[in-house]
This record gives sequence, structure tokens and C-alpha cells, in this order.
Amino acid sequence: MMMTQWILFAAETAEGGLFDIDATLPLMAVQFLLLATILNALFYKPLGKAIDERAGYVQGQLNSAKEQKQKSLALVQQYEQELKEVRKQSQEIIAEAQTEAQKIVSEQSQQTQKKLLPSVRRHQSKLKWKEKKP
Repeated sequence: MMMTQWILFAAETAEGGLFDIDATLPLMAVQFLLLATILNALFYKPLGKAIDERAGYVQGQLNSAKEQKQKSLALVQQYEQELKEVRKQSQEIIAEAQTEAQKIVSEQSQQTQKKLLPSVRRHQSKLKWKEKKP
């Protein structure tokens, strides 16, 4: 029985509970603030700086890629325009060459006819003369 009394007495006079306010609470708050300050100086600031630098690098690369894409699209458009012009010129050259070829053929045909016309008329007249003779 004596033991039970001592336990009850210790339970009644025991300090400390879940929210005991004494010197340990301010000490724990100071320790927490000190730890937060040290972590901020040694870990969070360098990490944040590295993340910001990386974000800047990535943004720079994205901007560079956009510029390169715009330049390439402009070049593609320029090359397509030049290709259209070259095709148009080649079609004009082909049409001109065909016209020139037709002109040459026509001229040569006329020249050949002029050369052969007297001979044809002479042969025709000989044939008519031979038909009249019998």
C-alpha cells in the first residue's frame, strides 16, 4: 500500500505535460529559428540560385530555338518562292524553245517546198505531156 501512495503522490506532483510552458519552450524556439537560418544560408539560397540559373538557361535555350525556328521557316518560304520563280522561268524557256522549234520547222518546210516546187511542176508538166502524146 505504501508503494501505491508514492506513485499517486508522484503523479500529482509530476510536472510536464503535453504543453508545459517553462524554459525549454523558448529554447526549442531559438533552436528552430537557428536551424532554419542555417538551412536557409547553406541549403535553400544556393539551391534556389541553382534552380534560377537553370531556369534562365532553359529559357534562353527556348528563345534561341524559337529564333532558329523562325529563321528556318523564313528560309523555307524564301526557297519555296525561289523554286516557284525558277519553275515559272523554266516553263517560259520551254515554251519559248517549243515556239522557236515550230518556227524553224515551218521555215525549213517552206524552204523545202520552194526548192521542190519548180521540180514538181516540171515533172507534172512532163506527165501531162506524156499523157497527151499517145
